[in-house]
Amino acid sequence: MSFLEVDDLKVTFTTEDGVVRAVDGLSFAVEQGRTLGIVGESGSGKSVTSLAVMGLHRTSHADVTGRIVLDGQDLVAADPDVVRRLRGRRMAMIFQDPLTSLHPFYTVGWQIDEAYHVHHPKAGRREARTRTVEMLRRVGIPQPDQRADDYPHQFSGGMRQRVMIAMALVNDPDLLIADEPTTALDVTVQAQILDLIRDLQQEFGSAVIIITHDLGVVAELADDVLVMYAGKCVENGPARAVFDSPQHPYTWGLLGSVPRMDREIQDRLMPIAGAPPSLIRLPRGCAFHPRCPFARLNGTRSYEDVPELRDTGQPDHRVACHLDAETRARLFREEVAPKL
Repeated sequence: MSFLEVDDLKVTFTTEDGVVRAVDGLSFAVEQGRTLGIVGESGSGKSVTSLAVMGLHRTSHADVTGRIVLDGQDLVAADPDVVRRLRGRRMAMIFQDPLTSLHPFYTVGWQIDEAYHVHHPKAGRREARTRTVEMLRRVGIPQPDQRADDYPHQFSGGMRQRVMIAMALVNDPDLLIADEPTTALDVTVQAQILDLIRDLQQEFGSAVIIITHDLGVVAELADDVLVMYAGKCVENGPARAVFDSPQHPYTWGLLGSVPRMDREIQDRLMPIAGAPPSLIRLPRGCAFHPRCPFARLNGTRSYEDVPELRDTGQPDHRVACHLDAETRARLFREEVAPKL
């Protein structure tokens, strides 16, 4: 059994306009010491999935079903107090916007101290302070003993993100979820943050989930990739297989919209046509078919039947697409690969 196993996860929200199917039957697993990259456009269900794993939908009007098993313990069926004790100690999360995630009225040192005290109630003030300064030093904050007394607004965006990483790792969690950890950071700081996450993972041996729309981040960090569209997994597998031999037209579109720096490109980037569907009123059949340039090749199947995840013939690589393997290979070779 993997350290984290998610099986048939469904997260829905009831609104005045109807039921939002934010996550619809998602399954994946993460081993300790490995990194899973979850990618997709905004609204595909990535962040909702991460919040479900952390048990943070319990205070909202979300309906969460399925199984989320952390080291043998089912979190969906567990008592909220049990999940609360696990959160921060065995699993932790780096949130998308550190400026809104950090409390503006308290110093960063006080906030990290508090995260440590919650799981070490017998720790004294000096022990917590020593641990806080140590973590700030590990994540590359200069003069950590002094900067611990500064407030969030006194840090740059990259430094605030480092503070969030220190807070997430202060209790040595076994699972670390990073939700868009490099959003709004310049490329130099992005590289530093990614290097930091990689180094800390090697040091702590944590399982890591990186949630992002940036395929460059995934290529840099992930061992495995899960591509989400409209709340479902449309492709997953080892990162090398997904990047070298992508199988789903949506994955082709994501790769085609990323600039390549390793060769000269004459044509303009090719965006994916259209917009993501409403999660209240999903299209019949394959949710991607209104934007898929190859949907017509399946007759009416794309418009009527929901595709299931199937093996591609490569180890641990699966895809949810009505196109047969031979057609996908031909399309990728003749029409997609030359543009990537």
